[in-house]
Amino acid sequence: MSGHTPACGLCGAADWRFRHRFDRRPEGETDFGLAPYRRELWQCGGCGHVENRHAMALDGLYGAAYWDATYAGRIRETFAKIMALPPGRSDNRGRVARILEVWDTRVPATVPRALLDIGSGLAVFPAAMAEQGWRCAVLDPDPRAIAHAAAVAGADGIVGDFLTLPLPLVPERRFGLITLNKVLEHVPGPDMIPMLARAAGLLEPGGVVYLELPDGEAAIEDDPAREEFFIEHYCAFSLASLALLARRAGLSADLIERVREPSSKYTLRAFLTGAAP
Repeated sequence: MSGHTPACGLCGAADWRFRHRFDRRPEGETDFGLAPYRRELWQCGGCGHVENRHAMALDGLYGAAYWDATYAGRIRETFAKIMALPPGRSDNRGRVARILEVWDTRVPATVPRALLDIGSGLAVFPAAMAEQGWRCAVLDPDPRAIAHAAAVAGADGIVGDFLTLPLPLVPERRFGLITLNKVLEHVPGPDMIPMLARAAGLLEPGGVVYLELPDGEAAIEDDPAREEFFIEHYCAFSLASLALLARRAGLSADLIERVREPSSKYTLRAFLTGAAP
C-alpha cells in the first residue's frame, strides 16, 4: 500500500502524503468481519483529498449484510430517536433548515419542491422535508430502507443501484432538488463523477444538487481514527476536491460550506447547479 502513488482522480497530482496506518478496527467502527484488517490513509498534496487504501474486499458491503450490521431490529427506534432530537442537537434538522434557507433565497419560485434523496438509509431527511410540504422520492439498494421511507415519509421508493437503474427513475418526473447526504464517500473513486453527473441529468431547470461529504481535510488534523475515515468510506474530501468533483461532473459549485455538526462530524455542504463554465 505505502509504495503505491497513483495520480489523484480529482486534481491529477501524484504527490501523496502518508497520514496513518490501521492494524485493527478503530473504536466505533462497525465490524464487517474483514480480516486481516490493514489499511492506510493517504492525503493528496495537490487538493487535500484523503483516500482509504487497503486490500480488503468491500464489494458486498452494501448488500443485506450492511443493513443487518447497521440497522437490523433498530430502524424504527433509531429513526424516532433522531427525529425527536431538538434542533440544536440534530444534524438532520440543521441540514433541513440550511437547505430551505438557500432554496428560498436562491432558487427560482418556478422550480418544484420535488425531492429525490439518493441513499435514503434511515429516511430522517425525507421525513423532515415531507413535514415541510415537499414531495419526496427515495432511492436505496435495500428494499427494507424503501419500505421504511414509504411508511415514515410517504415517499415514493426506488430500489436499486443508482448507476445502473434505467432512466427515467420515475416516469414523466424530474426533481427540483436531488440530495446525496454522506453518500459519495461510500462510492468507489471511478464511479463518483458518473454518479454525480447522472444525478444532475435528473434536475428540473433551475434545480439544485445538494451534497454532504465528510470533511477529511479538517477531520484528519483532529484524529485519523474518526468516523470520517471508517472502512466503509473510500475517501474523505477537502474544499478543493469537492469543487473539482462538481466541475468534473459538469456542475457549478455555487456554495460550499464547512461545518462542525452537533454530532461533532466535520462536514462539507455544497449546493451545485447548472453546467460548470
